[in-house]
Amino acid sequence: MTPPPGWYPDPHPPHHERWWDGAAWTEHRRAPGAPTVAVSPPPGGGTGRGRTVALVATVAVLVAAIVTGAVVLGTGDDEAGPRTAPAVSGPTAPGPSEPARESSSPPATGDPFAVEDQLNGITFPLLDGWVRPEHVAEDDVVMTTDGTYDCPGDGGVCRHGLVVSRTVTANEETSPEALAKGDIADAAEDAFDHDALDREPYGGMESHETVASGPVAVAGRAGYYVRWRVHTAKGPGGYVQSLVFPSSVGTESPVLVRYVFDAGDDGPPLADMDRITKGIRPVGDAGSGGVGSSIGPSG
Repeated sequence: MTPPPGWYPDPHPPHHERWWDGAAWTEHRRAPGAPTVAVSPPPGGGTGRGRTVALVATVAVLVAAIVTGAVVLGTGDDEAGPRTAPAVSGPTAPGPSEPARESSSPPATGDPFAVEDQLNGITFPLLDGWVRPEHVAEDDVVMTTDGTYDCPGDGGVCRHGLVVSRTVTANEETSPEALAKGDIADAAEDAFDHDALDREPYGGMESHETVASGPVAVAGRAGYYVRWRVHTAKGPGGYVQSLVFPSSVGTESPVLVRYVFDAGDDGPPLADMDRITKGIRPVGDAGSGGVGSSIGPSG
């Protein structure tokens, strides 16, 4: 699920944009909104999609961009800059034995009550109690609940809720129902069983039951969701949901949205899953977005 080549916010410094060639950061930078210039892979270099993609621009545009100071090039290989792929963000905050990592927040839409998933061409409503992600360790998180707490299991820091948005690229299956049903077990294990450091923040996942599933219209597209109630060895357990629908941009690859909610009193209202789903819009759509109301029960 590596992002395609393009200009993305540069986490170092964040007020510039930096060229991602599909496999690695390059040393090309520019000011946001600057004229697009040609960025070609190095001779014999480049991997993945970065080898096959280059932007076309005229020499005149390049010269004009340089004269106006709109294009900022890298200063050399000795610069302390990020080498990881551009990401929307990631889920739980790092624990005591996990080094903290600063993640870039998803680009703002200009609306303080919405957050944008630029790669999938959608926006999510930012409900009360939810914030843009900061200091999260997993890629593709678009929002989290505000604040953290000590996990009840093997240490570390947990959050009461998070929402992850990804593009399904490693699977030839395109049916939203099949993809949602195939993802829910992985979503539950990732959220409540073992974390990336092979710890058990909730003492391990003990059992689950399906509490809701069915077709749903999302951003004017026909999707499908599956929701599980998960019971853990420690703590109140929680809810996890896999939602899949076709993207409205590009090749219309399926979009996978995972919801992870604590089930305790401090967890977000379960109805927030439905509210967030209903509020998903195509980027640039100020209207209803064609979102249907066929959302399943709240558990």
